[in-house]
Amino acid sequence: MAQKVIHVGIGVFGKRWCSEFLKSNIADGTIEVVALVDTDAKALETGRSLLGVPANRCYSDARVAFAATPADFCTVAVTPAHHESVIDAAIAHDLDVLCEKPIADTMEASLRIARKIRASGRRMAVTMSHRFDQDKTTLRRIVRSGVLGRINAIGFRFQGDMRQHMAWSSLFRHRMRDPLLIEGAIHHLDIIADFAGARCQRLFATTWKPDWAQYAGHTDGIVTMLFENGVRAVYEGSVSNAVGLNTFYQEYIRIDGEHGTAILNHRDVEVIMRQDIWRQQHREGQGQKIALLAQPKWLNHWLIEQFAQWRAGGPPMETRVEENVQACALVFAAIESSATDRPIDVQEFIGSFASAATAA
Repeated sequence: MAQKVIHVGIGVFGKRWCSEFLKSNIADGTIEVVALVDTDAKALETGRSLLGVPANRCYSDARVAFAATPADFCTVAVTPAHHESVIDAAIAHDLDVLCEKPIADTMEASLRIARKIRASGRRMAVTMSHRFDQDKTTLRRIVRSGVLGRINAIGFRFQGDMRQHMAWSSLFRHRMRDPLLIEGAIHHLDIIADFAGARCQRLFATTWKPDWAQYAGHTDGIVTMLFENGVRAVYEGSVSNAVGLNTFYQEYIRIDGEHGTAILNHRDVEVIMRQDIWRQQHREGQGQKIALLAQPKWLNHWLIEQFAQWRAGGPPMETRVEENVQACALVFAAIESSATDRPIDVQEFIGSFASAATAA
């Protein structure tokens, strides 16, 4: 039986939820969207027309929608600063939550939300969509197969040309303090940690804004990371590059292991294995090409289905909120590191906010 969903937020990316992610899961009977919420009347009309939701089930207030419409869970695609109020309302009305990244706009709020979900007994997961794209999932399969042996180091390069005003879709990104880290690296650092296979122990970050970037906050950054299992990683990110060499969905990832290296570049995956040849040399592009995995759904299409399966008694999602706290911590620890020009112990960083979140 299709699970009943109330969707909150039909802005730029929320519109894509309506036109793509929710629609594909409606089509195969996974969900039924029973109500929509947005403060913008035009956005509501867009969502209504895309999903066929009756006008009397379109609301400007999430609390009113949750009270008036029986549902199983809500999907949340509002800006991060508004996540907590929507999630509070969902908890009050016994709804599970599938929410866009990050959990919230601060570390304190992220931990408060995780604590509230735990106390309520509700389920909540975060849509770390890029980790569940086709190319990254293929690379993950290689890493988890063990063919590379122990992982030694990871390199991740993201270079986008979005320097001009409104080039990154939404105005709020141009106004925020750390758009690269909060809106981009929330995905990328999470992917690195997934490939590393352990929690991050320590990181150091430097971020900045070139003169030509039409943003209020930092658009470029470099983050070095040490994980608890000894894996090292380097992240290079920019949304103000002269050209989009490795932009969203086209990133460069290199994973160096004990027995070989796996490379993802512009959605092509290759593996180069070590041979018993003295001073062996190779070039990228000359390794064994790996076909991308095939399945019906990727990105948020797949995550909505995973959430429904979890609610129906399936395995807990990898991106459930208590686990996703680690992804948020990578971002906010990187912001702290850049601001203070010092390395941050990530687990101590999380602990430093725990009491404040509990008291809230």
